[in-house]
Amino acid sequence: FKIYFEMFKKVIKQTNNNHKIKDFLRKYNISEEYMSSSRRMVSRGIFLGLFIAFIPMPLQMFAVLLFTFVGRFNLPIALALCWITNPITMPFIYYVEYITGSFILNMDLVEVELTVLWFNSNIKNIVIPLYTGSIFYSTLFSTMAYYTINYRWKSIVYKKRRKNKL
Repeated sequence: FKIYFEMFKKVIKQTNNNHKIKDFLRKYNISEEYMSSSRRMVSRGIFLGLFIAFIPMPLQMFAVLLFTFVGRFNLPIALALCWITNPITMPFIYYVEYITGSFILNMDLVEVELTVLWFNSNIKNIVIPLYTGSIFYSTLFSTMAYYTINYRWKSIVYKKRRKNKL
């Protein structure tokens, strides 16, 4: 993990020092805080990106952009994490969320077929369990990632400081 952390930190610093990106931010009057590589900003970006990624809805990246009015976070990380549920992984993730939601709500599973006709006729039966499962996984994975990143980041910084004192 330490190697990935160092590589990630290096890429973020290079990105923050890129003059083209800084010119873009100034041109569109975007705060440079949204590109910050601090522990808080990165972990918030990871939390928001993962939370939105597991919710079945169109325009997930637009939803992340709407959250810029609510709080500060690393925007590129949040936007990138939305793509965890891409067209390839989406059916599998949403199916697991549907099964989990049905289990939580103690509902019978409807046999799933991947056809537009089936979805149109069964949308009423799958929406509630799907969104119940998606809220469960969104909360679970985003919270776990947030605390894991914070813990690992602090421990690596602590070890570096301790090593430099010796």
